[in-house]
Amino acid sequence: MRLAQQLDGKRFLLTGVTGFIGEALMQRLLVDLPGTSVVALVRPKPGQSGEDRLRSVLRKPIFRAAGEADDLLKTRVEALEGDLSSVPELPSDLDVVVHCAGDVSFDPLIQDAFTTNVVGTRSLVERVLDANERGHGAIHYVHVSTAYVGGRRRGAVPERAVEHQVDWRTETEAGLRLAARIEEDSRLEPRLKEFLRAAERDHGRAGPLSVAAGAEERRVKWVAAQQKAAGLERARTLGWTDCYTFTKSMGERLVEELAAPVVPTTILRPSIVESAVKHPHPGWIEGFKMAEPIILAYGRGELTEFPAAPDSVIDVVPIDHVVNAILTASATPPPLSQPAYYHVSSGSRNPLTFRDVYEFIREYFTENPFDSSPAVMPTWDFPGGRAVERKVRAGEVLTNAGDRLLALAPRSKRVREVSRKLDGSRRQIEFARRYMDLYKAYTEAELRFVDDKTLALHRSLDPQDVELFGFDTSTVDWRHYWLDSHCPSVTTQMRKYEEIRRRRKQAEATGPRELQPVADGAAPVLAVFDLAGTLLPGTVVDSYLTLRLSALDAPARIAEFGRVMRHLPGWIAAERRDRGSFLRSLFRGYAGVDLDALETYVDDVFAPGFLQQVSSDALRRIQAHRDAGHRTILMTGDVRQVTRPLAGLFDEVVCTELDEERVDGQRQANGFLTSPPLVGEARAAWLRRYAEVEGADLSASYAYADSHVDLPLLKTVGNPTAVSPDVPLFRVARASRWPVADWAASSPTRRLRVPQQVLAGTD
Repeated sequence: MRLAQQLDGKRFLLTGVTGFIGEALMQRLLVDLPGTSVVALVRPKPGQSGEDRLRSVLRKPIFRAAGEADDLLKTRVEALEGDLSSVPELPSDLDVVVHCAGDVSFDPLIQDAFTTNVVGTRSLVERVLDANERGHGAIHYVHVSTAYVGGRRRGAVPERAVEHQVDWRTETEAGLRLAARIEEDSRLEPRLKEFLRAAERDHGRAGPLSVAAGAEERRVKWVAAQQKAAGLERARTLGWTDCYTFTKSMGERLVEELAAPVVPTTILRPSIVESAVKHPHPGWIEGFKMAEPIILAYGRGELTEFPAAPDSVIDVVPIDHVVNAILTASATPPPLSQPAYYHVSSGSRNPLTFRDVYEFIREYFTENPFDSSPAVMPTWDFPGGRAVERKVRAGEVLTNAGDRLLALAPRSKRVREVSRKLDGSRRQIEFARRYMDLYKAYTEAELRFVDDKTLALHRSLDPQDVELFGFDTSTVDWRHYWLDSHCPSVTTQMRKYEEIRRRRKQAEATGPRELQPVADGAAPVLAVFDLAGTLLPGTVVDSYLTLRLSALDAPARIAEFGRVMRHLPGWIAAERRDRGSFLRSLFRGYAGVDLDALETYVDDVFAPGFLQQVSSDALRRIQAHRDAGHRTILMTGDVRQVTRPLAGLFDEVVCTELDEERVDGQRQANGFLTSPPLVGEARAAWLRRYAEVEGADLSASYAYADSHVDLPLLKTVGNPTAVSPDVPLFRVARASRWPVADWAASSPTRRLRVPQQVLAGTD
């Protein structure tokens, strides 16, 4: 009998229809089996109902042959809102339930793996049993598992229940308790102090809120890492490769105990599911699976070796073979208490080795390189896992050392280019490390999944159905599959990112974005500029020494310069913790200075040389903002006297004000400030308040700064630009796709310059 006749009038309940296997299965039911109908369990999301999510899936091109999405929802498809954590009551007229949903990550959080693969499966099975009792009975439960549930064994793996004595109830309860305990441990005082100290090192200069956010980010990452590690280690101690295969095996045992005695139960175990051979079209795939990141990294020249044995089999099965097997098994329910097991795999009768895959993808990229591909594709020698481990470990040591050296290097284009290359090397090493840790057991596996029952199921098909619904993996031509179908499909999805990278590099090369004039009646647009390191090279220490020493005779100049040099290491250390305290300490040196004389010196002597240091590109950018009708703001931690030469260019100058007092009729600085210096988070707070008062549009506004300390300010506006950035800011700018400009640092920025007054004083 034809499969369409066997399944005619059958009502399917599917889980996981927004995932790879579930979507493909629903497509085949709706397109190729017109007598079937579908109930889809779909989890709603904030602002999107389950039916809306289902409608989005049905609007994909692969469903066009079945009809319009809205028509399908009226006639053949029903959305059942809910998720596996709490499955709602199922319709009583179901014929087949196919459980495709599951946590498919190889390194999930331990609680996520158990919640989805065990707790969720139990919730669904209990609802199936209830619907079976309320309805006409004989609901066929089809459970999609994985071929790797057998764990870390070798040799032939039969199509039957996995032999183990592990209790799924005990392990589930223990796993959930362990995850909760890790969360609690992260909130203990010693751990919190550790997170806080690390955050203070990185974000202390920006302000306490940045520190707090950094500390919490570290805590969350620590919790996730510990919960992943806990699941992995528990799985390995019991003989499984990872938490994914462990919890899938626990889910199978649950199904064997609860479902099989009551309803006909089928367990399908696909191996590594990849793109389609034929249906819905050659190369069809959704998202990244196991092989895709490896393929793409190799094509970009980022994967120079792989920790696999060349003769180890990578057991790949096309998605349409998996779906065809599910459909055929759905039409062939087994007897009660005798669950049917099927391995949907290829390694037993059509083995594909890692060396085969390497040669296929090398040949493909040699003929069809990425823009970022190397001139000569990497050659894999398959030196073995230990050799690759040593290479990766050495790379980790070198990149960590490179980071420490970069922290000491002056700012320059060359340093940023070194940073870019170092980041690229780190990504390669982290990629290799991740795949070594996750997939080592798979790359060195010596498994052969027996598929005799699956082959017999395939041979039970009506001869007229073999072309459309066949799943004999021995018929797959692997060379054709990889070179003409799979690799082109995967790279077609990714080549658009080459263009994105080109645009990103172009943005970095050309600098800030083109400005748009403010329309009549529109909200004001702000353009905020930092001073030191952004508009001109140098630091506040440079300007302080230049101005302060101008009022001293030669011996006093040398003495003051020496005082600054003695205190500088302590000030630098203080700046890393709190830039405001550093500025207060530095500006105490203005005590006793005649402010009228100082301002006269600035206007007559200091200003010409100061203005010569200001980048001409920066001046043009400021003028462009003024021409566009934007409101320009200079924001600096330096004292107002330093900003006097630039005051005419800005609508607002926000700076540090020296407190003063009258001494013998003169305005004299007393060494204190009128208010705290505006640094780090305080700049962002000032800008938000200013925009609120003035009605300005921050999303359309601009900010320019050079330091990681100014991240709060840059994140406040819609158009941030990193100007001659330090390495931490450069990395954020690249990750956020912000423009990068070079104004003040066309040559390496000196962090401190010896003022001419000191040199003159030594003549």
